[in-house]
Amino acid sequence: MNRARTGRRTPRPRLPLRGRLTLVTTVVFALLGCGLLVLNWLSSRQLIEDNRYLIVPAVDTNPARPPEPPATVPAQTSGPGSATSPAPLELPDPNATFEAPAATVAPAQGFEEFQRSVLGDLLARSLLLLLVFTALAALLAWWAGRRSLLRLSQVTAAARRIGSGSTLDERLALTGPHDEVRELGDTFDAMLDRLDRSFTAQRRFTAHASHELRTPLTLQRTALEIPLAQGRVPADLRPDLQRALDANARTERLIAALLTLARGESERPAPYPADLADVAGAAVGDLAEEARAAGVLITSDTRPAPVTGDVSLLRQIALNLVANAVRHNHPGGTATVTTGTAGDRSFVEVGNTGPVLDPAEVPELFEPFRRGTERRADGTGLGLAVVRAITATHHGRVTAEPRPHGGLTVRVELPRRTPGRTDHDDAP
Repeated sequence: MNRARTGRRTPRPRLPLRGRLTLVTTVVFALLGCGLLVLNWLSSRQLIEDNRYLIVPAVDTNPARPPEPPATVPAQTSGPGSATSPAPLELPDPNATFEAPAATVAPAQGFEEFQRSVLGDLLARSLLLLLVFTALAALLAWWAGRRSLLRLSQVTAAARRIGSGSTLDERLALTGPHDEVRELGDTFDAMLDRLDRSFTAQRRFTAHASHELRTPLTLQRTALEIPLAQGRVPADLRPDLQRALDANARTERLIAALLTLARGESERPAPYPADLADVAGAAVGDLAEEARAAGVLITSDTRPAPVTGDVSLLRQIALNLVANAVRHNHPGGTATVTTGTAGDRSFVEVGNTGPVLDPAEVPELFEPFRRGTERRADGTGLGLAVVRAITATHHGRVTAEPRPHGGLTVRVELPRRTPGRTDHDDAP
């Protein structure tokens, strides 16, 4: 009933493509082998029947004659003058039947036994060979399927890596025969080229537009600040000019965030050693005054977290995380900053108190201009989007979990720098 209500079906477990190809190949080979075995057995039987005369000699159709009885010799007298009387002749009984000596095996019966023995041996050996060659066919099909699908798995792995948020500069560049898999890889590379060009043009436009907008905004801010500072603005116009200055400041912050986002998405990080503990401590120091004004207490537990990357971009990660924790909080709330290492990863984690968040809403917070249900006038909606972009260019990952009693915990993990590297070990 539940399945009918939701309209979803539980997927049944299925063999992988490699297993299905092996199974189909083995079944087809076994069926063809059985057919060949049957035809071979019938052909052998027919050949033996056709050459029967070579094995069974021709049988004499004349009836056997009884042997002639020995002639009766007349009896001789024992002395002179004795009378002799001839012994009676023994004639064969015409009614008597002649019995030939019984043969041990008749020729026809011997041939039938010979035929059964040969065909039975042939069938048994053919079945044994069929089983052996079927097993070999299954192994060869499994091996060939593995080789054929290996490059297809490379396409899948690359698509998964790119879809998880990495850059578009990766290409498959498949080698080997020009088959369907090679054609698929080349098509995938061409698609990545078009996407890369499209995104690069979009980021370049965003960066150029933001850069070009900074000059007139700076002139506007200067034109508003000078009259206010010189006291040449009437009292009734001061609130309007102040609101214009505030709007100008928000626009400048937005443009700065857009520039950082474009830079984080398009630039490759400079490979210099850095420590997330240092950049997190600097971010806490920069936002200490804002946290005091908002009534938010920041606590830090910074342990060494060595990484390799662009130090200025890594500072933006820490600065945006701490700013997000301070600005999306409530008076009397807290924010915690933690750095350290876990396995082959270095991390910076920032948690804060604040409004209760729906877990389904958390992924949307990393989209540009998404600020959740509680909006603030001083926010740009680009903080976590910038964090995600910079983390992706550094081959890291970012996760966020809502707290049960309100607030959010964001964790950024980057590849850990191995000890002993110098400043330019990773430089091209």
